[in-house]
Amino acid sequence: MAKATLQNLLEEIQRLTAAVESLGTPQQATNDFAAADCFIWEPASGYLQPVAKPNRIDIGLIRGVDRVRDILHDNTQRFAGGYPANNVLLWGARGMGKSSLVKATHAAINEEGPVDASHPLKLVEIHREDIDSLPQLMTLLRDRPERFILFCDDLSFDHDDTTYKSLKAALEGGLEGRAENVVFYATSNRRHLMPRDMMENERSTAINPSEAVEEKVSLSDRFGLWLGFHKCSQDEYLEMIDGYARYYGLEIDDDRLRAEALEWATTRGARSGRVAWQYIQDLAGRLGKRFSDP
Repeated sequence: MAKATLQNLLEEIQRLTAAVESLGTPQQATNDFAAADCFIWEPASGYLQPVAKPNRIDIGLIRGVDRVRDILHDNTQRFAGGYPANNVLLWGARGMGKSSLVKATHAAINEEGPVDASHPLKLVEIHREDIDSLPQLMTLLRDRPERFILFCDDLSFDHDDTTYKSLKAALEGGLEGRAENVVFYATSNRRHLMPRDMMENERSTAINPSEAVEEKVSLSDRFGLWLGFHKCSQDEYLEMIDGYARYYGLEIDDDRLRAEALEWATTRGARSGRVAWQYIQDLAGRLGKRFSDP
């Protein structure tokens, strides 16, 4: 009897141990690439979370950046058609529509229709803190028939942060080379993705200052296209305001719209696409207009 009880106890311990281990080990998820056009990467489970309703605006509403908009659109269109295309770094002033342009361009290309419908264009967002999982994601996507834009918003690296090495390796592709069905788009307020004082510190403390700086600055060189976003003029700001107001059918006198928009920018101490959108949200609320209204 005692022997049987001991055996039962051992079996119960084994079952409990297995249950605890299964809780601590993320299960590999089954990805459905046809579920959506946009996904969010979850590295712990190796899962691409479908995004049914992406947060994006019509590309026609992004004003004041016509030149970079056209360059990004052409690069993305070539990639969607199966032709060579560059990784892109969108850098510069805050609130000027860098991330909005990436999402809007992806939507516009799909609305136009990819050159090869058997290779649909997907957008996969990877969070800054998950950059070190890029090799895992690239392995998952490499042999897929779809074409993928990997997108990281507000990418930058601080002191003692070595995850930029994972990004460098992923952009170059290592021994296998870069996957032909993947490009990497990133936005940043920093042209070289590193804070200036970090690079100056490297110059002052390294045995070979130039080599130390080159190691970090060379990351941005992995992007074939650098698209700069600069602060908008008053006319460009008002053009954004007018575009939003007409698109959403906000009925307001032109002079009043202009005066309120300028006052709003003055109170914020800045003019940008983000400030314009914040004013439009305030105006729509005061007018009792929902953006979903016809």
